[in-house]
Amino acid sequence: MNPNFKAVLLTILTLSVFTLVIIELTGISSNSLNALWHKKSAENNNKTGQPGNVINTVIDSRSQQVNAMPKTTMKFDETNFDFGTIPDSKEVKHVFKFRNTGKNPLMIAKADVSCGCTVPSFSKEPIAPGAEGEITVTFNPKGKSGKQHKNVIIHSNGELEAVSIGFDAEVK
Repeated sequence: MNPNFKAVLLTILTLSVFTLVIIELTGISSNSLNALWHKKSAENNNKTGQPGNVINTVIDSRSQQVNAMPKTTMKFDETNFDFGTIPDSKEVKHVFKFRNTGKNPLMIAKADVSCGCTVPSFSKEPIAPGAEGEITVTFNPKGKSGKQHKNVIIHSNGELEAVSIGFDAEVK
């Protein structure tokens, strides 16, 4: 066999393997990355004593329940809060108050956050027309510095199905 032919075949083989590795790592073929993510997610959930995907199942079930409810309206007293300057060692909380301004019960399906350092909590019970509700947002600035702006997206059976609330902080 010709030595140049062997070199060409070896080069083609090497480039093919390199191309496949790049495709897998960039997510163009997401099967391997999705499998890795789900495996890690299940492992992390099992470390905390929670079976894999239970939380997602509960959220999906609640979202379906909320989506089936009649639409209503809600109004927040404020949609952004400024904590000012805070140390990176001090966890801070703020309560966002809102009112169900519609004619049907209001129910929050879930709250999505822009960062794991932000934890929202809210009542799982429906809020009657005219009644008030609260969403408490806790921010842990550990490992953060400088100006911070974080958002929480509230999903409900409101006419606006997703509403953004947020806060600012200067972490020193």
